[in-house]
Amino acid sequence: MTKPFMKLSNRILPLLVPVLIFLLQEIYFFYPKLIYVIAALTILLIFFVVWQFSRNSQVDKGWWNYLILPVIMSSAVLAYSVLVSSKPVIQSLLVFNLVFLYLYLRYSYYYLLYPPAYEVFSLENISSYVNWLTFFFLAAALYGLASFLNLPIAWLVLIMISATVLLVYQIIWVNKIELRLGLPYILISCLILVELFWSIFFLPFNYNIAGLSLAICYYVIVGLVKNHLFNKLDVVKIKVYLLLGLISLGLILFTARWV
Repeated sequence: MTKPFMKLSNRILPLLVPVLIFLLQEIYFFYPKLIYVIAALTILLIFFVVWQFSRNSQVDKGWWNYLILPVIMSSAVLAYSVLVSSKPVIQSLLVFNLVFLYLYLRYSYYYLLYPPAYEVFSLENISSYVNWLTFFFLAAALYGLASFLNLPIAWLVLIMISATVLLVYQIIWVNKIELRLGLPYILISCLILVELFWSIFFLPFNYNIAGLSLAICYYVIVGLVKNHLFNKLDVVKIKVYLLLGLISLGLILFTARWV
């Protein structure tokens, strides 16, 4: 009876846990002072489900790798929502996080516990998109918190360093690139992005423009690193990434409202 029950419980966790997290975040929506409690419970729920999957998996026991993206994404969404005054926008963010958690945990479940049903590159694809969005939400939230709450910049830089290392590592890991090869590029990418993060503090942008500008830089840097480690980087791709980044930044700066 134990094994069938375990299989059933593992099967419903990808839906159950995101719904529970969504309900917790709805409590935060009505009682914002509980944000730290809600954030802690969210992290514990995500930890439980990825640990449960990895513990019973014959494919990969490294539960911590599966923890990075959903934890940072959920935390970044909560932090970003603090700065948003529109209730429909906040609800949209919470629903988006619900959908992401469901898809990510479902893909993780199939990959770890039921490989025949796993669609190749599912984790890689969802990570590519959500990893970038996570970086944007995080960067925008840190710029906003620095502006509105006058938090010490040094502490925010430490948060950015930690999160950037983890997010770049997550991209390296999910694409099955050896850490030995990727580690120097993780450190170099982090150094560049933290320097840019610090520099943008002194520009007269609102937090959304500042976060989006840094996120575009993140996209270009991570894209170049990933293609290099896959031995697919050439002059054409370098030009495409740089041109796309410059055009995007130009459009943002041209249309931005300076504050």
